[in-house]
Amino acid sequence: MKISISLGGSLLPREGTPETYQRYAQVLRKLKERGHTLIVVCGGGKPAREWIKIAKELGADSYTQDRLGIHATHLNALLLIAALGPDAHPHIHRRGSEVKRNLGDRILVGGGHLPGSSTDYRAVLFAEAAGADLIINATDVDGVYDKNPKSHPDAIKLDRITFPQLERIILENTEQAPGEYGLFDLKAVRRAKKLRIPLVFIDGSDPEEIMRAVEGGHGGTEVR
Repeated sequence: MKISISLGGSLLPREGTPETYQRYAQVLRKLKERGHTLIVVCGGGKPAREWIKIAKELGADSYTQDRLGIHATHLNALLLIAALGPDAHPHIHRRGSEVKRNLGDRILVGGGHLPGSSTDYRAVLFAEAAGADLIINATDVDGVYDKNPKSHPDAIKLDRITFPQLERIILENTEQAPGEYGLFDLKAVRRAKKLRIPLVFIDGSDPEEIMRAVEGGHGGTEVR
């Protein structure tokens, strides 16, 4: 199976030790050894949001704010490549053409590329380039809820939904802005819907949940 994974920056904190990256590398290696082809796009996380906040206070425009976020994703990508060692391609992938050219035995790791384009969208573009069978969104939330669970204690978790349902939830509950795409980038959802590639939302705090998202038994939300 070919899989594109959006690995949220919230899972790769600034305070993270080498073990933080090694835990994800171990699971990714296992999937590779079982014959799966993998592309992983790293988010920027807390550092990206902090740098964007400072830039905004300095009067920087959205283009500059986005560029700071992109650099943060590249730092996480390089650290994951280091953790994977020879199992990863050494290049940070930014474009679909690079994914097509390098798709093979090694795990491809990417980050952000263009201002105005999230790492979620990059993961979907890479899925398109690779002809992927599945897109996984791994963050610190255990799936999709009917409303924001952080501000609504009565939010209901949804096990299976359609792409139109996901679009509606995003429009009603998240702000689409640099470093603050919320649940998932709306543009990425619409692209995945057009490509008809299933999308799975999981709590990646436990790296093994990534394995379960691929092979069955995950506790997240499936979107088709």
